[in-house]
Amino acid sequence: MEVQATVLSENSVFGNLGAIAEHGWSVFLETDYGNYLFDTGQGKVLLNNARVFHKDLSRMKGIILSHHHMDHTGGLLDAVQASKKVPIDVYAHPALFKEGYLVRNGHKYIGVPYSRVALEGNGANFKFNTEFTEIAPNVYLTGEVPRVTDFEYGDTDIVLRTSEGYVQDAVIDDQSVIIKTQKGLFVILGCSHAGIINILHYAVQMTGESRIHTVIGGTHLAPVSKEQKEKSRNALKDLGIQHLGVSHCTGLKVGNQLSRDFGERFFYCNVGTVVNV
Repeated sequence: MEVQATVLSENSVFGNLGAIAEHGWSVFLETDYGNYLFDTGQGKVLLNNARVFHKDLSRMKGIILSHHHMDHTGGLLDAVQASKKVPIDVYAHPALFKEGYLVRNGHKYIGVPYSRVALEGNGANFKFNTEFTEIAPNVYLTGEVPRVTDFEYGDTDIVLRTSEGYVQDAVIDDQSVIIKTQKGLFVILGCSHAGIINILHYAVQMTGESRIHTVIGGTHLAPVSKEQKEKSRNALKDLGIQHLGVSHCTGLKVGNQLSRDFGERFFYCNVGTVVNV
């Protein structure tokens, strides 16, 4: 299996004239068995950047969503409408349409900005999963990742609205893409709400492949405690990751620390970054 990943949405862009950045995440995956869009950003840059980087959204085999937050699902309607494959398969957790809020610096709805009815009316065919699932040969979705570490507590400012009031959202719908290649695992993270160490250990466990060649995406280490940051960084160094490309919710400070930890194996994964494995 060979795969190319091109970042279409991320918080920053450098040296790519015509491309635009936003607080979000989206990656165009080209595999031996078809092309997939992993997450869709906020929706302000997806179509523009796909055009700039010559990525044809009309011929996608499917769309994959890491979780329900709007900075990953805001471009979903545009992506569905861009596809000539009708209906287009949209892989997601069944809790995709829950009511999520951020209570940091205010109170803001951060769930999917479209109704399921509107999306299905435009051609979305939802394929929900909670388990580790193979969607193409050697291309897997983690489904719900077991939370087994004793230090990955998550973000207490992300909450759900329930009939009994607001409660912390564990973001159980968080899932990542795992691609098994001849060089080892290629892991594409969404926001790592399940904990990046939990995710990587689960990827190794479920695939039986101990080599982790490349990891890209959001680590969600920016908003968590100092203890979680330090323990996660130490655990990452023990996993033998050959290439680490962080983005989005990692934060510049943690990114700089990881750059020192990993040296030449580290890179920032911004808009226009292309990764080949």
